[in-house]
Amino acid sequence: MSTPVKPETSATRRTVVEAAGGALIASSILGVEGCATPAATAQADASLYDRLGGVFSIAAVVDHFSDAVVRNPIVGQQSQNPQLREWHTRNLTRLPGLKFMRTLWVCSVSGGPYQYTPTRPGRTNVGLEVAHRDLRISPAEFDEVAAELGRTLDHFEVPAREKSEVLAAFAAHKDEVTQGWRAAQR
Repeated sequence: MSTPVKPETSATRRTVVEAAGGALIASSILGVEGCATPAATAQADASLYDRLGGVFSIAAVVDHFSDAVVRNPIVGQQSQNPQLREWHTRNLTRLPGLKFMRTLWVCSVSGGPYQYTPTRPGRTNVGLEVAHRDLRISPAEFDEVAAELGRTLDHFEVPAREKSEVLAAFAAHKDEVTQGWRAAQR
């Protein structure tokens, strides 16, 4: 999620790695096949948080993603879901706080040093069922938010491995987030 680096006139190994979001392995940059350098080993062992570029990169992605969700016709201001439509039109003064909370959540679930403390705790510290219950988010709406997250990760050119891990962490909470919708269907 690092902002792509635009080298002045020449690229060093460091700027190339940073430009790729830290996902390139040093040995492949050097053109040495099958050689596990200390830098490559460190990259492979790094937490998702570190591979995403840390809090500032994560915050940039969350900012873009959150704005995109508001504009999304399926889950945003034009949503057929009255709860989502209302939140994205009448509660936008809360969006900066939501972006902050989302950033903390991603930092926490990706292995970063920041602690997410929910305003409406679920079963676990990163549980989302209580916070989303009243929004009655359907599985299809959840999938659209996931698709929006994928588009945002593509916008920031997040490498495939990290993108997959972020989307998997998000998908792991689908049952929690859609709990309110399922309860309303009974």
